[in-house]
Amino acid sequence: MAERELRICIVGDELSVGVGDAKGLGWAGRVVARSRFDRPTMTFPLAIPGETTTALSQRWEVESFRRYGNEAECDNRLVVGLGRHDVAAGLSVARSRLNLANMLDVADSHRISTFVVGPPPGSPEENDRLGELSTAFADVAARRHVPYVDTFTPLVSHEQWLSDLSQSGTGFPQQAGYGLMAWLVLHTGWHAWLGLAEDATV
Repeated sequence: MAERELRICIVGDELSVGVGDAKGLGWAGRVVARSRFDRPTMTFPLAIPGETTTALSQRWEVESFRRYGNEAECDNRLVVGLGRHDVAAGLSVARSRLNLANMLDVADSHRISTFVVGPPPGSPEENDRLGELSTAFADVAARRHVPYVDTFTPLVSHEQWLSDLSQSGTGFPQQAGYGLMAWLVLHTGWHAWLGLAEDATV
């Protein structure tokens, strides 16, 4: 019996598709490019700029299921790239938690394996709230045994990250910043989630 094709939907805001990256790869493109898949694989970036977790939780299912295949033939996966817009929108941490919890519970009800990438640091005035959000998101994922990549804690004081954000002048990372995010994803459960060996990067 042929192995099932792998289909991965990557949902999130503009950070999940690398806005500000001159190479147009972002963290997700870099991660996929450095993963040596052992079966036919399709990846589908599904981003909406400025999106909060409330909006994301309302649209991910419809958009992803249009790309997924029959379960007998396809191993359907979901990557949730969480952004920073909940802070600007004034959402409470409790609401943000609930939005992510609902997404993970719906995915689980459809037997879709999920991987969550947390929000990276932003401007100094955002970072206290972003730190709270990242901790809350990590807890939601842990309670459901879903892999979670904390990009906030390792990068909030990282010299290269701060320099990259400062040089961009847009609040978005550039090549160096997205490279750091990709490294964190690749070294925080990505291979195990996909059943790939740790040396599967090139």
